[in-house]
Amino acid sequence: MGGKKTAKAAGKAPVEKRASAKKAAPVRKTAAVKKATVAPKKAAAPVKKASATKTVAAKSPRNESRTALVRRARRINRELAEVFPYAHPELDFENPFQLIVATVLSAQTTDLRVNQTTPALFATYPTPEDLAAANPEEVEEILRPTGFFRAKTKSVIGLSKALVENFGGEVPGRLEDLVTLPGVGRKTAFVVLGNAFGRPGVTVDTHFMRLVRRWQWTDETDPDKIEAAVTALFPKSDWTDLSHHVIWHGRRICHARKPACGACPITPLCPAYGEGETDPEKAKKLLKYEKGGFPGQRLNPPQAYLDAGGKAAPPLGATE
Repeated sequence: MGGKKTAKAAGKAPVEKRASAKKAAPVRKTAAVKKATVAPKKAAAPVKKASATKTVAAKSPRNESRTALVRRARRINRELAEVFPYAHPELDFENPFQLIVATVLSAQTTDLRVNQTTPALFATYPTPEDLAAANPEEVEEILRPTGFFRAKTKSVIGLSKALVENFGGEVPGRLEDLVTLPGVGRKTAFVVLGNAFGRPGVTVDTHFMRLVRRWQWTDETDPDKIEAAVTALFPKSDWTDLSHHVIWHGRRICHARKPACGACPITPLCPAYGEGETDPEKAKKLLKYEKGGFPGQRLNPPQAYLDAGGKAAPPLGATE
């Protein structure tokens, strides 16, 4: 009995030693992940999130169930709502006509450049009737800073004529009517519906497409199919705010070429963590707009944005 017990006890020692050795390596690895994902501005909460990063990423989201995908997607939206509670459309506008024109002009340029250009445009042509009757050469000169100004001039004048001729000079509040207007597709239509009429819609721009694919919400590349896939994950009431949250995150943190992973608040939920800069201090330098301490894109932003520390953009030609 004593010999057997001794042999049995002796047989346990290597097992315990190996188990101990196995535990040692992951501890060091987990500590490294924590260091890489600590957000620069918050100490306690981000550290907790960072510790979960490896757990979340260990199982590929490609294998997650539909229920798990819905839960993860909605949690990302909730997290971003806390980061960007002041998210809003970044085009300056006072009415649906100004918003639809500004959105058409925003193609192939920044919202900032559009916001710097439209004050002169709307001061000269405040209504669809005015812009419909405008001299194209004069409009081109105003729109020159936005790029592709000849094509954009043709679109906004054509858009204004269609509003006057088909809708009594009023911007329609239905998707099927909006997409009949020159230069207006589904993306522009949903911007107008969501922000001028309060009717939910998802705005699938380049930022939105990039992020939802990084998060593996969908593998689709066609904007319409992306829209269908993403709207199926959320209640309709969330669609407009979801668009703002995703687009703001894409512009400020999750950039196309070099995402600021080390400053990202949703690393535990992101299967693409590590594609960008993971060092917190280096990532902090990549942050844009108010997250990096710089002006935003609107000359006249909502008060909530200013209260949150955001800065208004300078007008065209102004020196900061």
